[in-house]
Amino acid sequence: MAAGSLTAVAVVLAVVVSTFIGGLAQRYDAGRTVLDDTFPTGDRPTDADDAVDVLLIGSDSRAHLDPEHDGTIGGRSDTLMLAHIAGDRRHVSLMSILRDSWVDVPGHGRAKINAAYAWGGVPLTVQTVEQLLDVRIDHVAEIDFAGFAGMTDALGGVTVRSPEAFDARGHHFAAGPNELDGAEALTFVRERYAFADADHTRVRNQQAFIRGLLEKVLSQGTLTDPGALQQFVTSTSEYLSVDPGLTFGAVVDLGWSLRSVRPQDLETFTLPTAGGGTSPDGQDYVEVDRGELTALTIALRSDDVDGWLAHHRTGAVSARG
Repeated sequence: MAAGSLTAVAVVLAVVVSTFIGGLAQRYDAGRTVLDDTFPTGDRPTDADDAVDVLLIGSDSRAHLDPEHDGTIGGRSDTLMLAHIAGDRRHVSLMSILRDSWVDVPGHGRAKINAAYAWGGVPLTVQTVEQLLDVRIDHVAEIDFAGFAGMTDALGGVTVRSPEAFDARGHHFAAGPNELDGAEALTFVRERYAFADADHTRVRNQQAFIRGLLEKVLSQGTLTDPGALQQFVTSTSEYLSVDPGLTFGAVVDLGWSLRSVRPQDLETFTLPTAGGGTSPDGQDYVEVDRGELTALTIALRSDDVDGWLAHHRTGAVSARG
């Protein structure tokens, strides 16, 4: 082929790619909500390395008045996850924080961690997590639970591996792989009453869903289908609220830096706990393991979560694959 023809093809491809990327950017920017006051004021932990820490909030928009009789009003952060992206961009660690974890909520004293969202929204939630972990949160992404269904349907379904069989809200989930549509995915990530250990299994299911979602997004069928990618971005951004710094350009840059990461490079675990208790006003809560927390903080700040996990390989703490 003549050099001129090759140049023409390159120009056409460049136009097509830029148009496609521009379209994705427009869909992302048009759909997402930017959080005006994301981060707390005052003293915050300092950045200690090149890692990026993103707080993922799955919010419950229930409008019930004090549904748990704990003195809070409004929605709650029913899902809290910290995504720790390693400085070398070769690994991602996803840590769940149980919603009933008993912690210090700045300005309110000891309470379940999900009450911070009801009392002070995203800024107080970020402040509470930063105080708990002594780690600076770089970005925040909040998604309404309905978004789990939207993302799943946009991808044509997601395969998740359930740790155990259970029935919930008219759906049956088998132990092992399950192909879920949007409604099933929403039930899968929200159910807690079907399990003897309640939230412990629920967060493992949420981790399984994130892994299944990542596998589907990174699959050849999705990456080579412009329509599927556009639908996924549109459906996701519709339910997404992010900090001002999480622009489309920032997402693309972060995604490009993680281009070699595969699902097997995602490590999922839960913030270690040490039993439970009952508060003076009758709330059942989960106690954070303070000894393990200290070691975990050091690992997060030194970007050595893999090293920490290597010494804590128990079924309750870590899961890979």
